Amino acid sequence: MLMKFSSHSSDGKHASAVPFPGAGMSRADWVFQTVAIPADDVRLTGDLTIPPHAEGLVLFAHGSGSSRRSPRNQAVARTLQEAGLATLLFDLLTRNEEVEEADTCHLRFNIGLLALRLVHATRWVNTHSSTQHLGLGYFGSSTGAAAALMAAAELGPRIQAVVSRGGRPDLAGDFLDRVHTPTLLIVGGADGRVIELNDEAYARLSCKKQLVTVPDASHLFAEPGALEKVATLAAAWFQRHLKAR
Repeated sequence: MLMKFSSHSSDGKHASAVPFPGAGMSRADWVFQTVAIPADDVRLTGDLTIPPHAEGLVLFAHGSGSSRRSPRNQAVARTLQEAGLATLLFDLLTRNEEVEEADTCHLRFNIGLLALRLVHATRWVNTHSSTQHLGLGYFGSSTGAAAALMAAAELGPRIQAVVSRGGRPDLAGDFLDRVHTPTLLIVGGADGRVIELNDEAYARLSCKKQLVTVPDASHLFAEPGALEKVATLAAAWFQRHLKAR
């Protein structure tokens, strides 16, 4: 199903589909690794995928109550990989923290902690031999989008692009004023209050930016064709901005 969408951009340009060099090709030469990322006194589990000749790496910051196994983020990651981009899907929380979080919900809105974990993961990929040369971007969902924007504000030019899917960028607060990384906000046209929150956050961003609304799509983009549109827009944004270092 082909979905129409509306957008506005700070530079008059719009993310658009680009040829995906890895689509339909064998993955025999790809790198697949399960990694352990040190973050203060814990280790975070991640899945690293690197297609041949990748110039960029996208780190995923999942939403509240989710994990690196999120089927939606995994679907987006496959599209990015087919576009020639490396991906790192990792757990922002440890297994014990996830168990505690299920009962208390005390961590899902601790954006500072989530952003710090993302910063640790970013520093790890900057020292990993197979990723340290890649341009870096963030893909954040729900509360993970706020964490991505906070981390981008903290790390500055080391982060070349940010994409938010159904995110809560408003939760980044005053960090929004410090973001200089090109940022794409994608929201569902049926996502009610989240649309307003993204509009407000968009107005505060002074970076190169674009806000795209996918008509009739809900918060999880579960409608036919909606998540595919998100993935295509994200791939185009990252291909446009991520350059090998």
